[in-house]
Amino acid sequence: MCGRVTVRTSPDQLVAELGLAGIRAAVDRPRYNLCPTQQMPVVINDGARMMDTFRWGLIPSWAKDPSIGSKLINARGETVAEKPSFRTALKKRRCLVLVDGWYEWKQSTKPKTPFHFHRKDGKPLALAGLWEEWTAPDTGEVLNTCTIITTGPNSLMAPIHDRMPVILAPQAHALWLRPEPQDPAHLLPLLVPFADDSLDAYEVSRVVNSPANDSPTCTERVVAA
Repeated sequence: MCGRVTVRTSPDQLVAELGLAGIRAAVDRPRYNLCPTQQMPVVINDGARMMDTFRWGLIPSWAKDPSIGSKLINARGETVAEKPSFRTALKKRRCLVLVDGWYEWKQSTKPKTPFHFHRKDGKPLALAGLWEEWTAPDTGEVLNTCTIITTGPNSLMAPIHDRMPVILAPQAHALWLRPEPQDPAHLLPLLVPFADDSLDAYEVSRVVNSPANDSPTCTERVVAA
């Protein structure tokens, strides 16, 4: 699972790093512990690659109750083309989810130990995502929501957890963001673990366990005594 992320890179830097056409919406401050149901930065292509913010936790267009979004923060790459909640979005509504790191908890320790994963060079990560537009049947309110696709672990991730987010290399962005419907067979080969020699991880404080904590303390490295 990928259930907490960091977004400390400024919107302008994200635009420059990814060569985007512009910004429709952006997170209003650095996020050190961004959680499901909160707004996160994404890139969609509806004629131009633009940054926007969507609520984390995909609500399918056919859903009656928006609470389903809290259960759909991730989509397994192995089954994403088959699941009713995701298969149409995979064909028609793909996005990049922009982060600069994510947290995962080592399951074999008691209590579980949190780690922060990120690129060694500190650059942002473009995660494979899906999005949907949902309209509340009673009020007509429109929500744009998203999910992060996960895959099996690479060798860096494996000692901590058996899942990791799909990180798309720059050369894969064009295919993933094509606005026209795509055959899933062309997309599924992209949903693989990222090269672990480009990533790093370190233990952080359990202060990150609480969604209420969202400060630089969350990302500080724990130094062994």
